[in-house]
Amino acid sequence: MKPFRRHTERHRTDRIGWLRAAVLGANDGIVSTASLVVGVAAASASHGNILVTGIAGLVAGAMSMAAGEYVSVHSQADTETADLLRERAELETDPAAERRELATIYVARGLEPGLAQQVAEQLMKHDALGAHARDELGISETLSARPIQAALASAASFAVGAVLPLAVTALAPETGLTAWVSGTSLAFLAILGAVAARVGGAGVLIGAWRVTFWGALAMAITAGVGKLFGAFV
Repeated sequence: MKPFRRHTERHRTDRIGWLRAAVLGANDGIVSTASLVVGVAAASASHGNILVTGIAGLVAGAMSMAAGEYVSVHSQADTETADLLRERAELETDPAAERRELATIYVARGLEPGLAQQVAEQLMKHDALGAHARDELGISETLSARPIQAALASAASFAVGAVLPLAVTALAPETGLTAWVSGTSLAFLAILGAVAARVGGAGVLIGAWRVTFWGALAMAITAGVGKLFGAFV
C-alpha cells in the first residue's frame, strides 16, 4: 500500500486571530486619533494643544486596546479551558457515551452509521480529547484564543495607526489643519481596508470603502460636536 502524499494548500484561517486584532487596532488608531484632532481643532484650540491631545489619545488608546483585547480574549480562553476540562472528565467517566456522541456528529455530517462509528473509534484511540474539542466543541489550534498575542497586536497596531494622523497634525499648517488631517486619514483608512481585505482574501474595493465610510462618518460627527462646544467656550 502506497503511503499517502500530503496535499499542500494555502489557507488564510491561521491569520484570523492576529489579523482581526491588527486591523481593529490600526483602524481604531487612525479613526479615533483623527477624529480627536479634528474635533479639538473644530473647537478652535491652538496647534500645540491639538498635538498634545492627539499624543495623549495615542497613549490612552493603545493601553485601552491592549487591556480590552486581553480581557475579552482571555474570557474566551477561560471558556475554552472550562469546556475542555468538562469534556476530559466526561471521557474518563463514560467513554462509550462520548464515542456514540462523536459518531452521531459524523452521521449528521453525512457518514453512514457504521463508518461513523469506525471513524469515532479510531479518532478517540488517537486523541479522544482532541477529536471532541474539534468536532463537538469547535475548538482548534488555529482558532483558539491567544490573549497575549491579541493584546500586543492591538496595542502596536493602534499606535501605528494613531501615529499617521499625528504626523500630519505636526507637519500641516494650522490653517487648513482639519482638511489635511481628514483627507490624509481617509486615504490611510482606504489603504488599510484594501490591505486587510487583500490579506484576508476578500474584495479590495469593498474593504477599502467599508473602512473609509465609517471613518468619515466618525470624523464628521466629532467635528460637529467640537464645533458645537467650541461655540460655547
